[in-house]
Amino acid sequence: MNDSTRTNWWTRLSSGLKRTSSSLGGAIAGLVTKRKLDAETIEELEHELIRADLGPEFAGRIASAFAEGRFDKAIAPDDVKALLAGEIEKVLAPVAKPLEFTGKPFIVLVAGVNGSGKTTTIGKLAAKFRAERKSVMLVAGDTFRAAAIDQLKIWGERTGASVMAREPGADAAGLAFDALGAAKAQGVDVVLVDTAGRLQNRAELMSELEKMVRVMRKVEPSAPHAVLLVLDATVGQNALSQVDIFGKTAGVTGLVMTKLDGTARGGILVAIAARFGLPVHFIGVGEGVEDLQPFTARDFARAIVGLDS
Repeated sequence: MNDSTRTNWWTRLSSGLKRTSSSLGGAIAGLVTKRKLDAETIEELEHELIRADLGPEFAGRIASAFAEGRFDKAIAPDDVKALLAGEIEKVLAPVAKPLEFTGKPFIVLVAGVNGSGKTTTIGKLAAKFRAERKSVMLVAGDTFRAAAIDQLKIWGERTGASVMAREPGADAAGLAFDALGAAKAQGVDVVLVDTAGRLQNRAELMSELEKMVRVMRKVEPSAPHAVLLVLDATVGQNALSQVDIFGKTAGVTGLVMTKLDGTARGGILVAIAARFGLPVHFIGVGEGVEDLQPFTARDFARAIVGLDS
């Protein structure tokens, strides 16, 4: 990123995380300006961190850090925020990894529950890759939802990506097979494959994803090169079970978290990183293409507690 792009992104990120940082920052200020950072205050701070979905393990670690370092002393809210940001960054730094292109075509299977922003994220990724002069093919593998197929076609027109789609209800694995064959023949750089996102019947979801992967490997033995799980930050703790389920069914290799601007529970990303250690490639803080950007630990850690970059 150049300086102006980075500044624009920081503005988007910090305003997008405003609900979380306001909630967290308000709680911190309320606790530490009224009294010293004693045992009772530290316990209340721990509760506030859990309420922000940062997770009990992380909250306990923070409480221990404060108890050891500043016990019974007056401390300014910004000092608390700085220590908190530092600890959050330690958790997030190992998972903040870019998406690395390891093949041509680079085949990405995109999973996630309906409503997570999965199809929109595919469109935004297509726009990003097209801006990098890569050729892109979108595969409308969520064949159960006519709206998802239509949405991908619109993104294809908007970004100049080609789209492989069939009628609603068509076999997703057969579509993926044909799409990969066409992508190889055409020398496409990136293939983004949408998938069905219903979790009501996990066995059905699992068998469909396994079938898609099995069939794709007949065309390209190393496919898929990445399996991205798109998570909606507004669901809070439910995101943890989604990572667990899709991790087992789809072999998730990396995460994209969307809708961080719509929640005060942005801390869930920290809890997910601490528990699963999966790479976080992108985060989204709004509707626009520019609101989805590569994930950086330091920026997120400072924005989520309400500190300047």
